[in-house]
Amino acid sequence: MSDYYDILNVAKNASSNEIKKAYRKVAMKYHPDKNPDNKEAENKFKEAAEAYSVLSDEEKRSRYDQLGHQQYQQFSSSGGQGFSGGINVEDIFNSVFGGGGGFSDFFGGDIFGNTRSSRRRTSGGNLKISIPLTLEEIFSGKEKKIKIKRWEKSGTQPAKCTSCDGKGEIRRVQQSFIGQVVNVEVCRNCSGTGYIGGRERKTVTIKVKIPAGVSDGNYMTLQDEGDKSVSGKNDGDLIVYFEEKDHELYSRNGSDLYIECNIDFPDAVLGLKLEVPTLDGKVRMDIPAGIKNNQMLRLKNKGLPNLNRHKNGDLYIRININTLTDIDEKTKKLIKELKNNIKNKIEFNKIKNI
Repeated sequence: MSDYYDILNVAKNASSNEIKKAYRKVAMKYHPDKNPDNKEAENKFKEAAEAYSVLSDEEKRSRYDQLGHQQYQQFSSSGGQGFSGGINVEDIFNSVFGGGGGFSDFFGGDIFGNTRSSRRRTSGGNLKISIPLTLEEIFSGKEKKIKIKRWEKSGTQPAKCTSCDGKGEIRRVQQSFIGQVVNVEVCRNCSGTGYIGGRERKTVTIKVKIPAGVSDGNYMTLQDEGDKSVSGKNDGDLIVYFEEKDHELYSRNGSDLYIECNIDFPDAVLGLKLEVPTLDGKVRMDIPAGIKNNQMLRLKNKGLPNLNRHKNGDLYIRININTLTDIDEKTKKLIKELKNNIKNKIEFNKIKNI
């Protein structure tokens, strides 16, 4: 296993908040729900949990920094003080993401706050899919038809699964250098239903109405649209994750959007009128005379809809002033004449927030 700091991709002097953010990112990337039947991703997910369990604990982190990775492993495996007891990967995940209803509840939160359906006990089995969305689709909202394969009832009689004894899940306890790690996995023999037979795989079409303003990692739960149970009761849910595509023009922060605009030096001095592209069409905007390089301008309510508020975010435009480089002698002469008419003001100032 790699160094804990390398696993979470943080510096050795990272703050507790930075470590938590890093763990969230790695856990989201390698979570088993997003990487089914991927052993490598599963191992990385477990490694991240182990790394976070140590680096998030001030005492354990201090000892880890003192001993180094290899000696820490040896010390912990020999039952050194402060290393007794096991960890539960799910508990660590839940402690960071909140809640306690299973892994599928935590990828950004159900956009309708609907935790009941994803946490209720189902015998049909939940399904997870991802839908990629452009910013234009996120801005306006969209209804999409998606095809999924799910278990439907058949005419055969179901039998109790012998692999999990009808429980639908298998618990495995693994010995780690920081103690026991308990993993709860869906029984692959019965796909978590507890029964064998009585169902068949079919392709069905589902309508998904995506509200405007969703974010990458948000999800919505469609109750009873997952695998059908053999009993006809407690069908599984369909959990739809949203993945935001990169946009060629806009960057996003929450419901706010950001773009850059390059203007020439004369326009920066004299000012000009611009047509700014937005997701809702072009908008005329005045660039004030004397604007500074990297100065931010704002168009209110021209960002993305906010799911939690009945208003849009803003669109920010950062102004970049082009430096004149490839110019002829005549232009150079004019610039020199202009320079002679402007008072030189050269001064040094302290750089803040290094």
